[in-house]
Amino acid sequence: MVSFEDRQFLLQVARRTLTTYLRAGQWPVLQTDKPGLLEPRAVFVTLRMRATGEVRGCRGETQARHPLIEAVAQMTIASAIDDPRFLPVKVKDIPVLHIEINALTPLVPIQPHEIEVGRHGLMIVKDNDAGLLLPEVAVRYGWDAATFLRAVCRKAGLKEGDWMAEDANLFGFEAEVWGEE
Repeated sequence: MVSFEDRQFLLQVARRTLTTYLRAGQWPVLQTDKPGLLEPRAVFVTLRMRATGEVRGCRGETQARHPLIEAVAQMTIASAIDDPRFLPVKVKDIPVLHIEINALTPLVPIQPHEIEVGRHGLMIVKDNDAGLLLPEVAVRYGWDAATFLRAVCRKAGLKEGDWMAEDANLFGFEAEVWGEE
């Protein structure tokens, strides 16, 4: 679990990284001596419009490859400039953005009957296609597990029922989620 203090620190890291990178094209110096922030962790960072809650960018990774502090910084920038659904964030956009962080548990194979909406996020992999939806997506839209399964298939560019295919691999994960006030 990420402590409240560390969560607040990581939100500051994300905002400082976003500001420094968009204004100067440079990464800020990231320093910490907190062991929990130096542990590798898979992270997603979501940028939302503060006034409406609409997604403005969301990027992440499913494998814990970098220390948590670095993963947050990297995914913050990726969310701002590398989400193909949106134009890159500009400096003028920074004040109207709300930052949300998801720290993921490792992916594990999951059976459809094991899915708990609100607890599990889903990832499907079939052939060369993959899609992932964070746990709060199903809650935000009021989906049941069957709707969640169809939606993760659509996200992967698959047919809605492809989660039942023999060559489809379904993974579940949990996430600690926090955001700016």
